[in-house]
Amino acid sequence: MPMPMSSRIRETVASPAALPGRPIDPTRLASGIQRVGATRLQDYARPGVRVTIAFTDATRACPDAALIGFLFDELAALGVRSDDITLLCATGLHRPMTDAERLIKLGARIATETRIIDHNALDARGLVHLGDINSLPVVTDRLCVDTDVLIATGVVEPHQYAGYSGGAKTVVIGCGGEATIQATHSPAMLDHPGVRLGRIDDNPFQQFVRAAGQRIGLRLALNVVLTETGDIVRAALGDPISVHDYLAQQARQLYEVAVPRPAHLALAGVEPVKAVNLYQASRAATYLALAGDTPLLPGAPIILPAPIPEGAGAGAGERRFFDMLSRAPSPAALIEQMRQEGFPAGAQRAYILAQVLLQHPIIVVGADHPEVVSACHMLNAPNLDEALRLGEQLARQRFHLSDDDWLDFLVVPHALLTLPRLARQ
Repeated sequence: MPMPMSSRIRETVASPAALPGRPIDPTRLASGIQRVGATRLQDYARPGVRVTIAFTDATRACPDAALIGFLFDELAALGVRSDDITLLCATGLHRPMTDAERLIKLGARIATETRIIDHNALDARGLVHLGDINSLPVVTDRLCVDTDVLIATGVVEPHQYAGYSGGAKTVVIGCGGEATIQATHSPAMLDHPGVRLGRIDDNPFQQFVRAAGQRIGLRLALNVVLTETGDIVRAALGDPISVHDYLAQQARQLYEVAVPRPAHLALAGVEPVKAVNLYQASRAATYLALAGDTPLLPGAPIILPAPIPEGAGAGAGERRFFDMLSRAPSPAALIEQMRQEGFPAGAQRAYILAQVLLQHPIIVVGADHPEVVSACHMLNAPNLDEALRLGEQLARQRFHLSDDDWLDFLVVPHALLTLPRLARQ
């Protein structure tokens, strides 16, 4: 990749490791799936039952065409008719998928021949309240309970709040009502020391997701672990907690990477599916800066290549993110305001990003909407060369490094699939 102007740069690249074994062929998924826990599909599926499959939306790089295709085959073998299957897209507070995105996500046969419903977290008529767990409301899509068998697909990968995504999260958050999303993304929850990237034990967010999944009646989860190129390296089917425990253990070996030195400057790469808007792309910077044992020195600039053709994003959550961040006079003022007054569901990304901006300048590269970047208290660079020059200049000023001093530059090509940890000396 292009380097900054100075030759006194020590570059460290942090990428996901490799897991033993060959990738699983999506067309032969059945032979690669690990069956975990005591729950089996045949325990619930039989002729005449109604099945709802909750699947991830276009913001998640989940191979749902393969996963749902496998489930359809399994259900058909157990006598379940395709007419009795409903696909529920777990949009959370994101926008619905377009027809083109459905075709890519699900494949032509499933996308055109199956009943597909987009979850709407704001439509009270389509939601049901199942009580509270630890004072957090369990509000879910009515289709999750108005069914005989509820199944979820998903990817187990690093997640800002759940530690690792997957398990029941597709249903509890992705198909959750606004009240559930807001309560689980409140300042009190997000400031809890257990709510951290890569952490599952003693994580109240993850504990709620698991308990709420049981309350809703989620029977089975089919989840995968992916490489940075999208290959399936692990797949598991079973009860959601067993699936999540098994795959999170596998995922740690892949995604958590030791870095030998602290970094003065970093580049956080974003996958195309996340680079479509600033709400999603900014996750890369927050993952890198807020992970436990981050190798970033306080004040280190973060370069974020992301074209963001959709600007801040078109969903309700994305709009709230932009409104809160762009109207604030500074990140510090926004954090104070949000802690005192709270904020609507979806705006939590502004809260998290503001915490990063207190310490780290973020340089967005090649944005189609630079005005959105500027409004959100970040810097623009038209191309990577300019971003690298600006990043080095800011880093040398921040750390009082002369042109003859070494500057440590951390490159994380897949920042949403890598948890760099500073190696303990």
